Amino acid sequence: MFNLDPFIIGLDKGLRTLLSRAPTVRPYPDAHTPDAELNESEKKHAAGLMRINHSGEICAQALYQGQALTARDPLVQRKLELAAWEETEHLAWTSKRVEELGSHLSLLNPLWYTGSLALGAFAGLLGDKWNLGFLAETERQVGGHLQEHLQLLPAQDNKSRAIVQQMYTDEIGHSEMALQLGGVELPMPVKMLMQASSKVLTRTVYWV
Repeated sequence: MFNLDPFIIGLDKGLRTLLSRAPTVRPYPDAHTPDAELNESEKKHAAGLMRINHSGEICAQALYQGQALTARDPLVQRKLELAAWEETEHLAWTSKRVEELGSHLSLLNPLWYTGSLALGAFAGLLGDKWNLGFLAETERQVGGHLQEHLQLLPAQDNKSRAIVQQMYTDEIGHSEMALQLGGVELPMPVKMLMQASSKVLTRTVYWV
């Protein structure tokens, strides 16, 4: 008999990811950082960047969940589930910061989640080495975006900067974990396609 439990659990995780405030075990990275004076233009810009980071974490959650569903090696599956849990903290940090900046989360998050879940499940079906290679490349590209945002955020917005810096540290750790577990280098056309898809998200979510 076909076991529906993993898919029911996945649906529950998806709804929690999209509709509720994610839990966080670690303290908020900006907890002891005073809020700086930002004008309306700076607030809008910072909120747009943090909204992108939040949607990126929505995608990361979905990717990890999809990959865990179809991963073959139990160790790989457990590592993916652990990394997905760590990513939920990023959701909490970024959603709180967007709210503090007086803005909203992306209205397109359900679309990003659905597409990323399907992509993650497909990557898992290709086999664990490609699954992990896809994960490593995803986190590498996310790390690049976060480094760019550290340069683009208003200079005095140290609260947002503290969050992004910790996220960057975590993402690089996840990328290294995937390679250590046997992830392989992806073909260049696949990397370029991933970069193109990422640009669609970042350019849309900044505004919507």
